[in-house]
Amino acid sequence: MSLSEGAAHVHKCLGIEMPPGGKHPRMSTHNLLMSLGPTSFLEVIAIDPAASSPSGPRWYNLDSFRGPPRILTWIVGTKSIQQEVEALNGLAGNVVKVSRGSLTWKISVPADGSLPLDGAFPTLLQWPSDDHVAAQMSDRGCRLKSLGVTHPEAEKITSWLGNRLERGRTQVAVGPVQLQAQIKTVHGIRTLT
Repeated sequence: MSLSEGAAHVHKCLGIEMPPGGKHPRMSTHNLLMSLGPTSFLEVIAIDPAASSPSGPRWYNLDSFRGPPRILTWIVGTKSIQQEVEALNGLAGNVVKVSRGSLTWKISVPADGSLPLDGAFPTLLQWPSDDHVAAQMSDRGCRLKSLGVTHPEAEKITSWLGNRLERGRTQVAVGPVQLQAQIKTVHGIRTLT
């Protein structure tokens, strides 16, 4: 999938043009980003064809990605990523420091680049300060209303989540692997899958 294909998918689902993002040199990827509220954002990410190959597997299972554009995973912020990752005994992967332009952050990435529980288990992210970068992203008037996550082993997700997220905004249930976001747009509530 290319960045333009991902942008076209978002436009088809939400009626929104995705703003530019930047490049991730360590992973040889590039992205588009937009705010979905003060602490939420939407990212379209793809392999950067102009970048040299990375030294290891790319994040988000991009080296093996097949099929049409879709939500691959979701991200949960933490102030203690190293402790969280250690407590998960390998489920979330390893803590990796990455950058895009002048911004740096820590993120959980499995060594093989795969997605924990096929993307149903969240990627963990720690910003360098309490200021959430979503507030600095382009705002197209979209707000995340809810995120639905289904997986045959949903209890692994719910037991870890505990009280980490707003009640009712994120629903995790047993079922085939799927992620679906309800987003309020200038065109009304739209669904992104």
